[in-house]
Amino acid sequence: MLSVPRLSQLALARSTLDRATERRANAAWVAERWSDPRCRVLVIVDGKAPASEDGSALVYVSPASVEAAGAPSDERYLLGLDTDGVPYFAVHGTGEADGEGQDGRRLIGLREAGGLVSDRDAGVFVHAMALVNWHAAHPRCARCGTATEPTDGGHVRRCPSCGTQHFPRTDPAIIVLVSDDADRCLLGRQPSWPTGRFSTLAGFVEPGEPLEHAVVREVREETGIEVVDPVYAGSQPWPFPSSLMLGFFARAVTTEIKVDEEEIAEARWLSRAELRAAVESGELLLPGRVSIARRLIEAWYGEELPGDW
Repeated sequence: MLSVPRLSQLALARSTLDRATERRANAAWVAERWSDPRCRVLVIVDGKAPASEDGSALVYVSPASVEAAGAPSDERYLLGLDTDGVPYFAVHGTGEADGEGQDGRRLIGLREAGGLVSDRDAGVFVHAMALVNWHAAHPRCARCGTATEPTDGGHVRRCPSCGTQHFPRTDPAIIVLVSDDADRCLLGRQPSWPTGRFSTLAGFVEPGEPLEHAVVREVREETGIEVVDPVYAGSQPWPFPSSLMLGFFARAVTTEIKVDEEEIAEARWLSRAELRAAVESGELLLPGRVSIARRLIEAWYGEELPGDW
Protein backbone atom coordinates (compact mmCIF):
# COMPACT_ATOMS: atom_id res chain seq x y z
CA MET A 1 0.00 0.00 0.00
CA LEU A 2 1.30 3.43 -0.91
CA SER A 3 2.14 5.87 1.86
CA VAL A 4 1.28 9.25 0.41
CA PRO A 5 0.75 12.80 1.68
CA ARG A 6 -2.69 14.36 1.89
CA LEU A 7 -3.00 17.55 -0.12
CA SER A 8 -4.02 20.54 1.99
CA GLN A 9 -4.77 24.18 1.19
CA LEU A 10 -5.48 23.56 -2.47
CA ALA A 11 -5.90 26.93 -4.12
CA LEU A 12 -9.46 26.42 -5.33
CA ALA A 13 -10.63 24.41 -2.32
CA ARG A 14 -10.61 27.43 0.00
CA SER A 15 -13.78 29.08 1.26
CA THR A 16 -15.03 31.01 4.28
CA LEU A 17 -18.69 31.80 3.54
CA ASP A 18 -21.66 30.07 5.12
CA ARG A 19 -23.61 28.86 2.08
CA ALA A 20 -26.91 29.22 3.99
CA THR A 21 -28.16 26.04 2.34
CA GLU A 22 -31.10 25.65 4.72
CA ARG A 23 -32.37 29.20 3.99
CA ARG A 24 -32.19 29.31 0.17
CA ALA A 25 -35.68 27.90 -0.42
CA ASN A 26 -37.20 30.93 1.35
CA ALA A 27 -37.57 33.39 -1.54
CA ALA A 28 -38.48 36.25 0.77
CA TRP A 29 -35.35 35.69 2.86
CA VAL A 30 -33.16 35.60 -0.26
CA ALA A 31 -34.81 38.83 -1.50
CA GLU A 32 -34.07 40.48 1.85
CA ARG A 33 -30.40 39.52 1.50
CA TRP A 34 -30.33 41.12 -1.96
CA SER A 35 -31.83 44.30 -0.46
CA ASP A 36 -29.30 44.41 2.37
CA PRO A 37 -27.24 47.61 1.90
CA ARG A 38 -24.11 45.61 2.71
CA CYS A 39 -24.79 43.11 -0.08
CA ARG A 40 -21.83 42.40 -2.39
CA VAL A 41 -22.20 41.13 -5.94
CA LEU A 42 -19.58 39.47 -8.13
CA VAL A 43 -20.19 39.99 -11.85
CA ILE A 44 -18.94 37.13 -14.04
CA VAL A 45 -18.25 38.18 -17.64
CA ASP A 46 -17.04 35.58 -20.14
CA GLY A 47 -15.53 33.47 -17.38
CA LYS A 48 -13.77 36.38 -15.71
CA ALA A 49 -14.44 38.69 -12.77
CA PRO A 50 -13.32 42.23 -11.89
CA ALA A 51 -10.29 42.40 -9.63
CA SER A 52 -7.68 44.80 -8.39
CA GLU A 53 -4.85 45.59 -10.79
CA ASP A 54 -2.49 43.14 -9.08
CA GLY A 55 -5.16 40.41 -9.04
CA SER A 56 -4.99 39.93 -5.28
CA ALA A 57 -8.61 40.89 -4.50
CA LEU A 58 -11.94 40.58 -6.29
CA VAL A 59 -13.96 43.74 -6.80
CA TYR A 60 -17.62 43.58 -5.81
CA VAL A 61 -20.46 45.90 -6.76
CA SER A 62 -23.80 46.75 -5.18
CA PRO A 63 -27.12 45.29 -6.34
CA ALA A 64 -28.10 48.78 -7.56
CA SER A 65 -25.06 48.88 -9.87
CA VAL A 66 -25.97 45.50 -11.33
CA GLU A 67 -29.61 46.41 -11.94
CA ALA A 68 -28.65 49.76 -13.49
CA ALA A 69 -26.51 47.85 -15.98
CA GLY A 70 -29.49 45.79 -17.10
CA ALA A 71 -28.69 42.42 -15.53
CA PRO A 72 -31.79 40.15 -15.27
CA SER A 73 -33.46 40.76 -11.93
CA ASP A 74 -34.33 37.07 -11.45
CA GLU A 75 -30.91 35.71 -12.45
CA ARG A 76 -28.93 36.32 -9.31
CA TYR A 77 -27.30 33.54 -7.35
CA LEU A 78 -26.82 33.54 -3.58
CA LEU A 79 -23.31 32.42 -2.66
CA GLY A 80 -23.58 32.76 1.10
CA LEU A 81 -22.97 34.95 4.13
CA ASP A 82 -19.74 35.99 5.81
CA THR A 83 -19.25 35.87 9.56
CA ASP A 84 -20.85 39.31 9.93
CA GLY A 85 -23.90 38.28 7.92
CA VAL A 86 -22.88 40.19 4.79
CA PRO A 87 -24.54 38.46 1.81
CA TYR A 88 -22.65 37.62 -1.37
CA PHE A 89 -24.30 37.05 -4.75
CA ALA A 90 -23.14 36.36 -8.30
CA VAL A 91 -24.65 37.48 -11.60
CA HIS A 92 -23.84 36.67 -15.21
CA GLY A 93 -22.95 40.07 -16.63
CA THR A 94 -22.46 41.54 -20.06
CA GLY A 95 -19.49 43.67 -19.11
CA GLU A 96 -21.42 46.84 -18.34
CA ALA A 97 -21.36 46.34 -14.57
CA ASP A 98 -17.95 44.79 -14.09
CA GLY A 99 -16.09 48.06 -13.59
CA GLU A 100 -13.15 47.12 -15.80
CA GLY A 101 -10.82 50.05 -16.32
CA GLN A 102 -12.21 51.95 -13.32
CA ASP A 103 -9.90 52.68 -10.39
CA GLY A 104 -7.28 50.22 -11.59
CA ARG A 105 -9.69 47.32 -11.99
CA ARG A 106 -9.28 44.60 -14.57
CA LEU A 107 -11.03 41.38 -15.51
CA ILE A 108 -9.25 38.25 -14.33
CA GLY A 109 -9.75 34.52 -14.88
CA LEU A 110 -9.98 31.94 -12.13
CA ARG A 111 -6.76 30.19 -13.13
CA GLU A 112 -4.83 33.42 -12.59
CA ALA A 113 -6.73 34.65 -9.55
CA GLY A 114 -6.92 31.32 -7.73
CA GLY A 115 -3.47 31.53 -6.22
CA LEU A 116 -3.56 35.26 -5.51
CA VAL A 117 -6.84 36.02 -3.78
CA SER A 118 -7.95 35.43 -0.19
CA ASP A 119 -9.70 32.28 1.03
CA ARG A 120 -13.02 34.12 0.89
CA ASP A 121 -12.53 35.38 -2.66
CA ALA A 122 -11.31 32.00 -3.88
CA GLY A 123 -14.47 30.31 -2.61
CA VAL A 124 -16.69 33.06 -3.99
CA PHE A 125 -15.08 32.91 -7.45
CA VAL A 126 -15.28 29.12 -7.73
CA HIS A 127 -18.90 29.01 -6.54
CA ALA A 128 -19.93 31.87 -8.82
CA MET A 129 -18.25 30.35 -11.88
CA ALA A 130 -19.85 26.97 -11.30
CA LEU A 131 -23.35 28.45 -10.98
CA VAL A 132 -23.01 30.84 -13.91
CA ASN A 133 -21.76 28.03 -16.16
CA TRP A 134 -24.56 25.70 -15.11
CA HIS A 135 -27.36 28.24 -15.59
CA ALA A 136 -26.02 29.23 -19.01
CA ALA A 137 -25.95 25.61 -20.17
CA HIS A 138 -29.28 24.47 -18.72
CA PRO A 139 -31.99 27.03 -19.55
CA ARG A 140 -34.62 24.43 -20.45
CA CYS A 141 -36.21 21.41 -18.83
CA ALA A 142 -34.52 18.17 -19.87
CA ARG A 143 -37.85 16.36 -19.49
CA CYS A 144 -40.28 18.55 -21.50
CA GLY A 145 -38.19 21.34 -23.05
CA THR A 146 -39.93 24.25 -21.30
CA ALA A 147 -37.83 27.23 -20.23
CA THR A 148 -37.01 26.81 -16.54
CA GLU A 149 -36.93 29.38 -13.73
CA PRO A 150 -34.20 29.78 -11.11
CA THR A 151 -35.24 29.21 -7.48
CA ASP A 152 -33.53 28.54 -4.15
CA GLY A 153 -31.11 31.40 -4.56
CA GLY A 154 -30.02 30.10 -7.94
CA HIS A 155 -29.24 26.55 -6.80
CA VAL A 156 -32.29 24.99 -8.46
CA ARG A 157 -34.08 25.50 -11.77
CA ARG A 158 -37.76 24.59 -11.76
CA CYS A 159 -39.88 23.77 -14.78
CA PRO A 160 -43.18 25.69 -14.65
CA SER A 161 -44.78 23.16 -17.00
CA CYS A 162 -44.05 19.74 -15.51
CA GLY A 163 -42.73 20.83 -12.11
CA THR A 164 -39.38 19.04 -12.46
CA GLN A 165 -36.56 20.44 -10.38
CA HIS A 166 -33.08 20.56 -11.90
CA PHE A 167 -29.96 20.86 -9.77
CA PRO A 168 -26.46 22.14 -10.57
CA ARG A 169 -24.29 19.58 -12.29
CA THR A 170 -20.89 18.52 -10.99
CA ASP A 171 -18.79 16.13 -13.08
CA PRO A 172 -16.38 14.01 -10.98
CA ALA A 173 -12.99 13.40 -12.55
CA ILE A 174 -10.02 11.51 -11.16
CA ILE A 175 -6.49 12.85 -11.52
CA VAL A 176 -3.59 10.63 -10.55
CA LEU A 177 0.17 10.73 -9.96
CA VAL A 178 1.47 7.29 -10.91
CA SER A 179 4.86 6.13 -9.61
CA ASP A 180 6.73 2.87 -10.14
CA ASP A 181 9.04 0.67 -8.04
CA ALA A 182 12.03 2.59 -9.41
CA ASP A 183 10.56 5.72 -7.81
CA ARG A 184 9.76 7.43 -11.11
CA CYS A 185 6.59 9.38 -11.89
CA LEU A 186 4.49 9.04 -15.03
CA LEU A 187 3.46 12.22 -16.85
CA GLY A 188 1.55 12.58 -20.12
CA ARG A 189 0.88 15.15 -22.82
CA GLN A 190 -2.47 15.66 -24.55
CA PRO A 191 -2.41 15.97 -28.36
CA SER A 192 -3.74 19.54 -28.22
CA TRP A 193 -0.89 20.70 -25.96
CA PRO A 194 2.34 22.13 -27.35
CA THR A 195 5.42 19.96 -27.24
CA GLY A 196 6.83 20.00 -23.72
CA ARG A 197 3.60 20.41 -21.77
CA PHE A 198 3.13 17.49 -19.41
CA SER A 199 0.80 16.74 -16.53
CA THR A 200 -0.62 13.93 -14.46
CA LEU A 201 -3.19 11.60 -16.00
CA ALA A 202 -6.88 12.38 -15.57
CA GLY A 203 -10.31 11.39 -16.79
CA PHE A 204 -14.01 11.52 -15.99
CA VAL A 205 -15.66 8.96 -13.74
CA GLU A 206 -18.21 6.87 -15.65
CA PRO A 207 -21.78 6.22 -14.38
CA GLY A 208 -21.84 3.64 -11.62
CA GLU A 209 -18.04 3.53 -11.40
CA PRO A 210 -16.12 3.71 -8.10
CA LEU A 211 -13.35 6.28 -8.04
CA GLU A 212 -10.64 3.66 -7.55
CA HIS A 213 -11.83 1.75 -10.60
CA ALA A 214 -11.77 4.96 -12.63
CA VAL A 215 -8.12 5.49 -11.68
CA VAL A 216 -7.13 2.02 -12.86
CA ARG A 217 -9.18 2.26 -16.05
CA GLU A 218 -8.05 5.73 -17.11
CA VAL A 219 -4.34 4.99 -16.63
CA ARG A 220 -4.67 1.72 -18.57
CA GLU A 221 -6.69 3.30 -21.38
CA GLU A 222 -4.37 6.28 -21.84
CA THR A 223 -0.95 4.73 -21.34
CA GLY A 224 -1.30 0.94 -21.16
CA ILE A 225 0.14 1.00 -17.63
CA GLU A 226 -1.46 -1.21 -14.98
CA VAL A 227 -1.76 0.39 -11.53
CA VAL A 228 -2.80 -0.80 -8.09
CA ASP A 229 -3.36 0.72 -4.65
CA PRO A 230 -5.08 4.00 -5.63
CA VAL A 231 -4.93 6.27 -2.57
CA TYR A 232 -7.07 9.39 -2.27
CA ALA A 233 -5.09 12.58 -1.66
CA GLY A 234 -7.57 15.48 -1.87
CA SER A 235 -9.99 17.31 -4.12
CA GLN A 236 -10.84 20.72 -5.46
CA PRO A 237 -13.54 22.15 -7.73
CA TRP A 238 -12.51 22.93 -11.29
CA PRO A 239 -15.44 24.84 -12.84
CA PHE A 240 -14.27 24.64 -16.47
CA PRO A 241 -17.18 24.22 -16.80
CA SER A 242 -18.28 21.93 -13.94
CA SER A 243 -15.68 19.42 -12.80
CA LEU A 244 -14.66 18.25 -9.36
CA MET A 245 -11.08 16.95 -9.49
CA LEU A 246 -10.40 14.05 -7.13
CA GLY A 247 -6.69 13.55 -6.64
CA PHE A 248 -5.01 10.15 -6.19
CA PHE A 249 -1.63 8.51 -6.01
CA ALA A 250 -1.25 5.01 -7.48
CA ARG A 251 1.52 2.41 -7.90
CA ALA A 252 2.39 0.98 -11.30
CA VAL A 253 2.94 -2.78 -11.65
CA THR A 254 3.91 -2.51 -15.33
CA THR A 255 6.11 0.10 -16.99
CA GLU A 256 5.80 -0.35 -20.77
CA ILE A 257 4.05 2.73 -22.17
CA LYS A 258 1.52 2.35 -24.98
CA VAL A 259 -0.31 5.66 -25.40
CA ASP A 260 -3.79 5.68 -26.89
CA GLU A 261 -2.85 8.58 -29.25
CA GLU A 262 -6.32 10.06 -28.77
CA GLU A 263 -6.28 11.51 -25.26
CA ILE A 264 -2.53 11.10 -24.71
CA ALA A 265 0.03 11.76 -27.44
CA GLU A 266 3.13 11.14 -25.35
CA ALA A 267 3.96 9.82 -21.88
CA ARG A 268 7.24 9.63 -19.98
CA TRP A 269 8.69 8.07 -16.86
CA LEU A 270 10.79 10.61 -14.95
CA SER A 271 13.00 10.30 -11.91
CA ARG A 272 13.18 13.27 -9.56
CA ALA A 273 16.52 14.33 -11.03
CA GLU A 274 15.23 13.99 -14.60
CA LEU A 275 12.07 15.95 -13.78
CA ARG A 276 14.02 18.79 -12.17
CA ALA A 277 16.51 18.99 -15.02
CA ALA A 278 13.77 18.96 -17.67
CA VAL A 279 11.84 21.72 -15.90
CA GLU A 280 14.88 23.91 -15.34
CA SER A 281 16.01 23.57 -18.98
CA GLY A 282 12.55 24.45 -20.28
CA GLU A 283 12.20 21.06 -21.96
CA LEU A 284 9.18 20.24 -19.79
CA LEU A 285 6.41 22.63 -18.72
CA LEU A 286 4.48 21.80 -15.55
CA PRO A 287 0.77 22.50 -14.89
CA GLY A 288 -0.26 25.82 -13.34
CA ARG A 289 0.13 26.36 -9.61
CA VAL A 290 -3.60 26.46 -8.86
CA SER A 291 -4.13 22.99 -10.35
CA ILE A 292 -4.32 19.83 -8.29
CA ALA A 293 -2.03 18.24 -10.89
CA ARG A 294 0.78 20.58 -9.85
CA ARG A 295 0.25 19.76 -6.18
CA LEU A 296 0.32 16.01 -6.87
CA ILE A 297 3.59 16.32 -8.76
CA GLU A 298 5.22 18.48 -6.11
CA ALA A 299 3.97 16.24 -3.29
CA TRP A 300 5.67 13.28 -4.99
CA TYR A 301 8.80 15.32 -5.73
CA GLY A 302 9.02 16.55 -2.14
CA GLU A 303 9.08 20.33 -2.64
CA GLU A 304 7.99 23.12 -4.96
CA LEU A 305 9.29 23.12 -8.52
CA PRO A 306 10.00 26.11 -10.76
CA GLY A 307 7.95 27.10 -13.81
CA ASP A 308 4.42 26.39 -14.99
CA TRP A 309 2.08 27.02 -17.92
